[in-house]
Amino acid sequence: MSSAIPLWVYFDALVGGYFIGSIPFGLLLTRLAGLGDIRAIGSGNIGATNVLRTGNKWLALATLLLDGGKGAFVVIVVKALAGEEAIALALLAGIGAVIGHNFPVWLKFKGGKGVATTMGLMLAAAPLVGLLAILTWGLMAALFRLSSLAALVALGLAPVYAFVLGRKEEAIAFAALGLLGWVRHHANIKRLLKGEEPRIGAKKA
Repeated sequence: MSSAIPLWVYFDALVGGYFIGSIPFGLLLTRLAGLGDIRAIGSGNIGATNVLRTGNKWLALATLLLDGGKGAFVVIVVKALAGEEAIALALLAGIGAVIGHNFPVWLKFKGGKGVATTMGLMLAAAPLVGLLAILTWGLMAALFRLSSLAALVALGLAPVYAFVLGRKEEAIAFAALGLLGWVRHHANIKRLLKGEEPRIGAKKA
């Protein structure tokens, strides 16, 4: 933490990131599209994977981009205001966005799993690491058609990528986010082990 930046600024970055991250785009978009409450569909999650279960691929893509954009936006804004060297501050704002997506105050703290928001954060904070994480997700998703498995592998490898590339602060933050992501996927992990996890695009009653 830089001594030149007051402690309250870190607090503001975390809280500001939280409220931006807590915007439930999946829920808002599905309601605007006349598809009802996304929480009553499939897994009940507000993220893009569950939105895809409505059968509307464009809506799922929009949700994915907007959820990812939340994480990227707060990092980019903090970098623009505080400077590229204030990476700890930017990462804290990004972590706040992920927490906000996962535990939005507007939805009684019942949100998504934060994968897209985390990927957006990574892409903005450490572009090469973020790109590698996204490619990892894409490769795993293409091979196994399991969104949760792809997310778990990408989240697990992202801090390794960051460490190898010499991005130590990012590696620590990404490891913390990866741990949070794995915890949020606990039910998916159980289904994966039982071979009961639904494939990407499969509709779930």
